[in-house]
Amino acid sequence: MKLKIVPLFVALLLAIPALRADEGMWLYSTPPREVLKEKYGFDLTDKWLEHVQKSSVRFNSGGSASFVSGDGLVITNHHVGFDSLQKLSTKDKNYVRDGFYAKTQAEEAKSVDLELNQLISIEDVTAQVNAALPEKASPDEAFAARRKVIATIEKDSLAKTGLRSDVVTLYKGGAYHLYRYKRYTDVRLVFAPEQQAAFYGGDPDNFEFPRYDLDICLFRVYENGKPIQPADFLKFSKAGPAEGELTFVSGNPGGTSRLLTMDELNYLRDNSNPYTIARLKRMEVLLIAWSGRSAENARRAKQDVFGIQNSRKVRDGQLAALYDPVFMAAKEKAETDLRARLAASPEKFSDALAAFDKIAEAQKTIATVAEKLRYLEAGNGFSSDSFTTARQLLRAGDERPKPNGERLREYGDAGLPSFELALFSEKPIYEDLEIILMADALQAMAEKMGATDPLVVKVLAGKSPRQRAAELITGTKVRDVAVRKKLYEGGKAAVDAANDPMIELARLVDADARAARKIAEAQDEVKKQGQAALAKARFALEGTGNYPDATFTLRLSYGVVKGLEENGRKIPAFTTFEGLYERSAEQGNREPFELPARWVKAKSKLNLKTTFNFTSTQDIIGGNSGSPVVNRAGEFVGIIFDGNIYSLAADFAYDDRMARAVSVSSAAIIESLNNVYDAPALAKELLTGKQK
Repeated sequence: MKLKIVPLFVALLLAIPALRADEGMWLYSTPPREVLKEKYGFDLTDKWLEHVQKSSVRFNSGGSASFVSGDGLVITNHHVGFDSLQKLSTKDKNYVRDGFYAKTQAEEAKSVDLELNQLISIEDVTAQVNAALPEKASPDEAFAARRKVIATIEKDSLAKTGLRSDVVTLYKGGAYHLYRYKRYTDVRLVFAPEQQAAFYGGDPDNFEFPRYDLDICLFRVYENGKPIQPADFLKFSKAGPAEGELTFVSGNPGGTSRLLTMDELNYLRDNSNPYTIARLKRMEVLLIAWSGRSAENARRAKQDVFGIQNSRKVRDGQLAALYDPVFMAAKEKAETDLRARLAASPEKFSDALAAFDKIAEAQKTIATVAEKLRYLEAGNGFSSDSFTTARQLLRAGDERPKPNGERLREYGDAGLPSFELALFSEKPIYEDLEIILMADALQAMAEKMGATDPLVVKVLAGKSPRQRAAELITGTKVRDVAVRKKLYEGGKAAVDAANDPMIELARLVDADARAARKIAEAQDEVKKQGQAALAKARFALEGTGNYPDATFTLRLSYGVVKGLEENGRKIPAFTTFEGLYERSAEQGNREPFELPARWVKAKSKLNLKTTFNFTSTQDIIGGNSGSPVVNRAGEFVGIIFDGNIYSLAADFAYDDRMARAVSVSSAAIIESLNNVYDAPALAKELLTGKQK
């Protein structure tokens, strides 16, 4: 990873007008019609939008996808489907390493706990949410009132429509929209290549280009035991995209920080990101060392290692931008200019002017409880599925008897079906992996909080972190699904009587964790009110045609298929199968550039000029993985799987001069299914939209 080039990206970003860039993660309810018409001569119709919206899907495990046949076939990335592949794998059947193909419906493997969400409708409920806040309420009172009204809106919507209903905060508190989703929970694996084909080049090539990855995974959605027949799905393009072609990305970007104040950005730079990076690097070293002890260890930790390495690179890229003085100076100038514009009309913008100081003070207060938020509330001091499950059972017993609007948000009625799906998952949980993760987490917490801290002393109970972790992990029964169901259904009385060591550990730290959370929630409310005032001021000054920060909800981005020039060297927009074989040869076919056996054998059958991966200028970020790339006709021409190194600063700002989205071409998918994986029936279904 070449972090030294990120400042170059920042300099380019600040050197050109923002309107020149193909910028924006646009709401489907307020799409950029005028910009597309003016810049590209494209009429974004309601019919086109609805078709692409309802063809798009969100994975609860994190990522995006799309329907690509009338028989419920869904395509996403291999690394988005990784979670399901890992849970379906065993020591003897390693689908991550070897791949998977179900030639018949009977062979399709049901995912353990996967939930897919299809966005059906969006409703603006801003007025309803804001009307519920009492005048001159304290932050605690305002937070409680907002939580109550949001829970009521979600519960009423679920009861009325039967659809998953989520109130989403937009513009950091400037607006609230109700998103309604159709939930699908019978999702079956159809096809996945070997990980070596999906993640060719491994960690060294991650966030780089050229790339040669078949990062795809196919599932089929069922209801009542039969494949669904979606009214909307994306027609597959056999040819893929062309150079310079206008294309769109429809996906669920996870989160951006473009509207943050300087005080919030400084907190990320000086506090939050350094902590996260240090934790990721520590876990990476731990898991790589453990993986090296046996092939089975490596298989069990594979997903964790992949995710940690990817997250570490992302955070490193973000921190590089935050440490760049040119970038931060530009951010500060933009804030200073906004303050000056607000100060020109102090009576009109008094709330917005006061918001900066309120946000700054709230951020300082959050910093005072950051340690407990991380180690106790977020559970970073106990990293294990066993602890997470024990806490969920403990809190469910406490929260579910409360009125819906007074519960912690994750226990609200509207979200319980998804919560219970995850809680009762039959996924494999490995005791030995749990022990090493929890032992290291306990030690990290003790190092930070101090070995003599009263709570640390109670948590360790006179034992070393390794001894305590082994005692807790081997002693708990919460990994047994039957036990979980019994305790959950029995409520607080059953949980209290369980005498389970992991539940008792969760109880031991719960008061402190909740206290830190309560402080943070109240200060987040202050920040929301401040950001709402700033959003209102921006609307007044700039109009309402801007997009909000990403929120892991469906967005539309646009751009063109385009290469880039780096250090005087032109990098074409496309790679080919021929380039894959050349890359392998120049690297001596060594790890992680070795070719899978199937690909070596299939070389003579392939059209080596087939486009493989390509770059384009859409504004994307984490969560967009698996998003379909569609053309003007709404056809599937590719699938997002990465961004280049310059895109890592996109959390804070975006420009299309150097940042690129990276996708697998639809042409490569068809060619490889036909001539590498002997899956012509699947290729035909993609091209015709029908299984038979």
